[in-house]
This record gives sequence, structure tokens and C-alpha cells, in this order.
Amino acid sequence: MTQQTQSDQLCINTLRTLSIDAVQQANSGHPGTPMGAAPTAYCLWQRFLRYDPNDPEWLNRDRFVLSAGHASALLYSLLYLTGVKATSPHYDKADRLAVMLDDLKSFRQAGSRCTGHPEYGWTSGVETTTGPLGQGAATSVGMALARQWLAATYNRPGFQLFNNNVYALCSDGDMMEGISSEAASLAGHLKLADLCWIYDDNRITIEGSTDLTFSEDVAARFAAYGWHVARVGDANDLGQLSHAYESFLNTSDRPTLIIVRSHIGYGAPHKHDTKEAHGEALGAEEVRLAKEFYGCDPDKQFDVPEGVREHFKAQFGERGTAAHAAWKRLLEAYRAQYGDLAEQIDCLQRRGLPAGWDSALPTFPADEKGVATRESSGKVLNAIAKKMPWLLGGAADLAPSTKTELKGKDTFYGNFQAPGQGGKPDNSYSGRNFHFGLREHAMCAVASGMSLSKLRPYAASFLIFSDYARAAIRLSAMMEIPVIYIWTHDSISLGEDGPTHQPIEQLASLRAMPGMTVLRPADANEVVEAWRVIMHYTDRPVCLILTRQAIPTLDRSRYASASGLSRGAYILADAENCKPEVLLLATGSEVSLCIMAYEQLKSAGINARVISMPSWELFENQSQEYRDNVLPPEIPARVAVEEASTFGWERYTGVAGCTLGMRSFGLSAPGKAVAQHFGFEPGQVVAAAREQIARHA
Repeated sequence: MTQQTQSDQLCINTLRTLSIDAVQQANSGHPGTPMGAAPTAYCLWQRFLRYDPNDPEWLNRDRFVLSAGHASALLYSLLYLTGVKATSPHYDKADRLAVMLDDLKSFRQAGSRCTGHPEYGWTSGVETTTGPLGQGAATSVGMALARQWLAATYNRPGFQLFNNNVYALCSDGDMMEGISSEAASLAGHLKLADLCWIYDDNRITIEGSTDLTFSEDVAARFAAYGWHVARVGDANDLGQLSHAYESFLNTSDRPTLIIVRSHIGYGAPHKHDTKEAHGEALGAEEVRLAKEFYGCDPDKQFDVPEGVREHFKAQFGERGTAAHAAWKRLLEAYRAQYGDLAEQIDCLQRRGLPAGWDSALPTFPADEKGVATRESSGKVLNAIAKKMPWLLGGAADLAPSTKTELKGKDTFYGNFQAPGQGGKPDNSYSGRNFHFGLREHAMCAVASGMSLSKLRPYAASFLIFSDYARAAIRLSAMMEIPVIYIWTHDSISLGEDGPTHQPIEQLASLRAMPGMTVLRPADANEVVEAWRVIMHYTDRPVCLILTRQAIPTLDRSRYASASGLSRGAYILADAENCKPEVLLLATGSEVSLCIMAYEQLKSAGINARVISMPSWELFENQSQEYRDNVLPPEIPARVAVEEASTFGWERYTGVAGCTLGMRSFGLSAPGKAVAQHFGFEPGQVVAAAREQIARHA
């Protein structure tokens, strides 16, 4: 299928003109890459992509990720011309296309489905939110990894339910970003043969030619990662492109990079191969000249010539529809023979929970010495994993420290590795323990790709290293996908590793992120309740913040039930008459500190209330009546305690309240010595409480 027809050229030029018209009308956007990369995308979609336009949520569809998100007009034009249907609940009416011509005409305007960069969930057919370069490429690795796991776990002889491929269109900027290097290294190590990155090598960025900044041999770099590398010397040659895509499909032992030499602004006589074609509209006269070069009518805007959509339907549409229909028949036959496995596939596809998922959750007896919340979390995680096969994940080389390895008393769930890798016959793609290496940023983007494939992934590291991954974490919140982040070693009390490893501002930073729920449980039983909350989320990520050090397991016969965690904050210990003189607020390990202060104040005849506040976000979602009951407005004497930045606590203490927190970086010393140095002791809490009572008397 290498012959290039007039219909092919007409479709390619229509993709170009729709893209440049959309950018020109908005007077904003990036026209150059769609002009140069249109043949590359067209050839893939029209000749190879298995995708049912009537059901863009089909579980075994090929994925196309536009990592070069600035070329969004190209993707929107493809979605329109191929007739992809809208399935997202964000659409105001059913039975419409994901992208209408009117959406293209309102590109980058409020309410349009054609946003400046592709946004998952808002526009059907967008597989992941992209724009920050490198993110889409790294997320595609998660999608490819998920496909391999699904195939290894659920495919059976004669039932190849999962055999889709993952494609990502990348730019020069994607190749430069560090996250792409992390992700490519991981994909090469794992030999993800279902993954194809297409590098649109147009050699232009915003500042000018890539000669300014980028002189490495990309092909050699990826060969060193263990990738198959193919080259296309001319993006306009569909024969070369087809041959390259076929070489990917015929490669079974490694991922593929296709380097396509293209020309940004192709067809624009004055902006061809210039930085001006990258990030601004061409201008009306240049648009006319480009259309004349393509053989299109320069006086028509948003023109779709007769036969273009029909041509897409005859190849892209019919191939995808037939493949999906055959897959449905295969699934029904599979269901008859492997009913239990089919039920699991149904459950994960709807982001459901299997029956009895929480039946083995542990309970923890009161214990003054207690246990680190990372330890109790590991036990809870494994109890859930035993009931939920698609709960899986790993750490950035820190699984022994974050306690996130999946293993039971008599069970090990295996390592996700290429089959037989390293000479180990037990290695397989069905393993549920993922080893991401020291690649925090890629790890979190990969977790997003796994979640977008309907698995339930977790990603773990020390809290301080969440900074490395922030861009990927932010996109998961923007996409409203239920990635679980497990961050341990959560405060200065981690001790000897010192201020380089002691998080200070990270909690405030994560709490500031829209759409993110942060949970910092106070003891082992709050950890159990935190996991109950986490597992019910289907539309937002969660950060679970855990201690390195052991902390007391509170006596719940004396203090309130840990189930109060589900409301974000609750009264843990109260004055006998329920009329406290002072409120003590804390999260995590500092809650037990406040309990000790509470008992001392009680012995001194001072009525105090301790409020455990594991999640500000959950608390803010409660009724005003509940919040006022927990934090009575008439009680201004308040002390908040947290081994982190004080930023934000004034919301709950008021400007006249007191916050015992961190106003500097930490200290390298044993954890107890560090806490003492910075004043995290019961006596300091008692003194602050007395001062607050006196101040507000």
C-alpha cells in the first residue's frame, strides 16, 4: 500500500488548509508543524491505525498520542475528517462528532472543543493531555506498558484480545526534554515492541534552527537505548512512510523510532523552514500563497473538498469498524470460556472495584510504639492487591523504602520485565511490580498512561522527589485520572539524610494543585481509611503522604474512630463538656504529638480539642455545618502543628492563631533530635496553647 493517489494528496492538503485556517482565524497557534507533518499523520491514520471512529473508547484500539501538542490543529482536523464520534460526558448533546467544523472555526476560543493544546476528556479522540513537551511521549510508554500487561494477563491461545499498538508524534522539543530520555531508556530496557515514536525532524524551535542547541545524533542515541530506528528522508513520500510503519509492525523485540525529515511551514513561500512558522499565524497573504502552492482555492476558508471525508471513511473508518466488530465477537467467545477473566476486563474498563475488594483490610491494635505509616500502608496495599489484579505499580528505585512491593506471605506477584530478560525465566509482562529506576518524572507520566488504559497504577518515591515529577503529576490532576501517588519520608523526622531529603514546601505545593487530594494519615488505622477513600476515586489522583519513622497507633477506644478520615478532618479528642478553650490541629505524625499535649493540658484543667486533619480537600467538601462543628468559629484560640511549611494553615488558625511548623530547611541529625531542635515537642504545643488562650481571653 505504497502508491500515492490524487485522493491521498487532496486529503493531506485538506489537513494542511484546515489547520492553517484555524490558526489564522484565531490569530494564535502553531501552523508550521501541521503543514509539514500532515503526510506523516495521514499515512499512519489512513493506512495503519486500527481505530473505530464510532467508539473512540474501544479498549483494544491503537493509540495516537500527539506529544507535539502545539500541533493540535492537525489532530483536530484529523478527528473531524475521520468522523470520530463524541463519547465524553463533557459534551452537551449526544450523537455528534468529537470535532465539528464550527469547533475548528473557534479554535483556541472559550468553549471550543479545539483547545490550544489537546485536553483529554474535553475532546473525544484525545488520548492524553499534551503541550508541555515530552509528557505525551512519556505517557505513551505507560500505554504501551499497559497493553503488554493486559496481553500477558488476559490473552489466551486463540484469544488475542489485546494486541493494539501505541504511536506518538514527537517534535524536536520532545527529543530535547529530559523526561523523554527517561521514558525512552525505560521503554528500551523493557523491549516494548508495541511502541512507535515518530520524530518529526523539522529542525526548528521557537528561537530558530536547532543548530543553536541540538547537535546530537538522535538515531545513535535511541539505538543505544535499544530501539529499532528507521528513517524517512522526505515527509511527503507516502511510500517511504509506509515502509517505515511496516518496519515497526515487523519488529517484535524492541520499540521503534521513525525519524521523519520534514519542513516546518511546508508550502508557505516566505515562512518555509523558519521559526516564524512555528508559533504564530502565517498572515492572510501567506495563507493565500500556501493554498496556491497546494493547488487549493485561496479564496475559500475551512474548505473540505468533495470526496475527502468519504476517502477517510473508506479506509480508516471501515478498517477500524471491522476490527472492532471482530474484537467484540472474540470477546463474547472468550467470555463463554473464561468468564471470570472477562468479568475482570469489564470491571477495569468501567473503573470499578471487584466484589470483596476490602474484605481483607487489616486493623491495627493500639500501640504506643506503633508503626511507620509506610509500613502499615504496605500491608493495606497488599491486602487490596490480592483482591484486585489490576492494582499494580512500583517505585523509582525505592520500593524497599516506600514499602510498595506487592508480595504476600505465600505470594509474589512478579516483576514486570521483558520475558526472560536478564536470563531470568520468571520475568514476564504479567508481573505487577514495576521497577522504574531513578526516573521519577517518567515514572509519573508512565503511571498516567497506565491509568488512561484503565489499569489502577501507583507510583512511589520519597516526598522530596515529587518535585522531579511535578509536571506529570499536574497533568494527571488536569486529566482527572485516578493515579495513586505514594510519597514516604514525609518530614524532617526522616532524620540523618538531612535538608536535601527533608521535605518542607512540598505538602503546601501539592495542596495548591487543583483536582488533587492529599492524604496524610495520623496512624495505621487512618492509613486503612485513607486507602478506602483512595480506591473509590475514579476521577482524580491522590497523594498519600507517609512517615519513615514509627508513630503511635492510637487507642480508638479512648479516641474517635479513624473512619472520620473520610471527611477530611474530625474531632479526635475533645473536652469533656465539648466546650474546648483551645483547638489543636494537626496532620500525620504530629497528631500523636497533639494528643500528648492534650493529655497534659487536661491534667492541668485546660479543656482542649484535638482535630486530625489528614485531608484539607476532603474537609473543604463537607457542609458548612460540619466544618463549623469541628472548628467552631467562636473559638479563636487555635494551634496548628505540622513538620512542614506553615503556608496555608492560616485558613484554619486565623491570622491570630499559632502554627508550629517549618520556616527554614531542616537539619542532618537523628529524627528525634531534629524534631527537638525545631520545637516539635509536647511542651511546645502546650505552651502555644496556653499563649493562645491568654491572647484571646
